[in-house]
Amino acid sequence: MPSLDFSDHARTLGDITLMKAITFDTFGGPDVLQLSDVATPHVRPTDLLVRVYAAGVNRADLTHRTGGYGRPNFGDSLIIGLEIAGEVIETGSAVVGYQVGDRVMGVVGGGAYAEQARIDYRMAMPIPAQLDYVHAAAIPEVFVTAHEAMMHLGRLQRGDSVLIHAAAGGVGSAAVQLAYATGATVYATTDGSKVARVEHLGADVAIDYKTEDFAEVIARRTEGRGVDVIIDFVGEPYFARNLKSLANGGRLIQVGILGGGGEVALKLEDILYRHLQIMGTVMKSRTQPEKHAMISRFREHWLGRFEGGGSLEPVVDSSFPLSRAADAHRRMESAENVGKIILTLEEADLR
Repeated sequence: MPSLDFSDHARTLGDITLMKAITFDTFGGPDVLQLSDVATPHVRPTDLLVRVYAAGVNRADLTHRTGGYGRPNFGDSLIIGLEIAGEVIETGSAVVGYQVGDRVMGVVGGGAYAEQARIDYRMAMPIPAQLDYVHAAAIPEVFVTAHEAMMHLGRLQRGDSVLIHAAAGGVGSAAVQLAYATGATVYATTDGSKVARVEHLGADVAIDYKTEDFAEVIARRTEGRGVDVIIDFVGEPYFARNLKSLANGGRLIQVGILGGGGEVALKLEDILYRHLQIMGTVMKSRTQPEKHAMISRFREHWLGRFEGGGSLEPVVDSSFPLSRAADAHRRMESAENVGKIILTLEEADLR
């Protein structure tokens, strides 16, 4: 696969090598994002330094931009972005299993919206041979999160049933594919205009959340039994109906609170006598060893399924050059996307 040449963009300020990256001086709307010159990352013993060719846009990036995480520490870098695909250009002294020239994808603790990013080698994965960088950047954050929530915590198995909310989004579309590949019965909520796309990904029953009550659909379709697992990104507005839609012994995995957090009401008797489990998961707030384990679990179970003829495929909604990061954020805020929004780093876009 041909690689891009950034040699014309080698810039120095004294002894500091500079690169292009997206920065912002104040919290706010998409317009605060700007293309700037910043110092290249320092490589630590367990780091890969990666020339970034594509970066995934995630909901967490919008929270970062609007001040939801505060300053100054956003994880591993002050630069926005959690997901990269690119080529290794330097390795730390303690790195095992990777070398310069390898094509890798993975999750970073910040720093993805830039020409170069450092990534702990235990958070990186090799890019399947047939995938380009744009599609590779659509895998790590969403598929790892979907696997952790649905398979590891939710313990979904062949023959089980699962309800996946926001099924056209990044994590949702990944979860639908993993559930289908597992052999589960898949119920999925989405906007009516996206029903066909969600069914194409593997949903047995796609529910238009604007015109249908998902709890009523689940009750009718399962003859009152409910589903074994629910993956929810919405939060408080769905909570009561989620509990109502669980089968005895069912597991609710809370992955996000897009519809609002705050307080919810429940009857402890329901939890006790129906043997329900409620779990939350957020990758960003986990420890590094926990994150390493998440990557390892996903890689072991699913990475080979992206190879030629495999059953999984990254879903890319759209791509934008790095210089148009604000437009990429607007696209995500519109909630019109099906799958991942990707930033690309091409020579002409870094001038």
